[in-house]
Amino acid sequence: MKKVVSVMLILATMMLSACSLLDEVNNSLDYVNEAKSYINSLSDFAEEAPQMIQDAAVDPDVKQDLENQLNTLVEEINEFNSIEAPAIAEDIHQDLVTKNEALIDEINTAMENGELALEKLENSEIINTVNDVTSLLESIEKLEL
Repeated sequence: MKKVVSVMLILATMMLSACSLLDEVNNSLDYVNEAKSYINSLSDFAEEAPQMIQDAAVDPDVKQDLENQLNTLVEEINEFNSIEAPAIAEDIHQDLVTKNEALIDEINTAMENGELALEKLENSEIINTVNDVTSLLESIEKLEL
């Protein structure tokens, strides 16, 4: 009887461990998907921004759209920074958060009293910082393995 109970306890422990491992894998995949979506959004912004900055100098509607995109970007950054990363992604997430904080600082510098100052945006490192963030995509994709 003791052997049966011991075997059942061992099996139960193994099942619980497997469930825990499965949860960790699911959390990692969820994180990877969220991070890839976020980085793709930043990448899209980096591709569109230079032309929008040029157009915004002569078209107030484009300037307003650019300002709205920057505000939305700050919201997305803050939302992503608040994600709890799985243990396997903690270092990468911290790198992303650090770069994101620099990006928020640069966006805030380009905004004066809540309005976009084009000359500050043109002279900012926002696009370079976005490219730094997007360079982490390969590391994030490796987490899927």
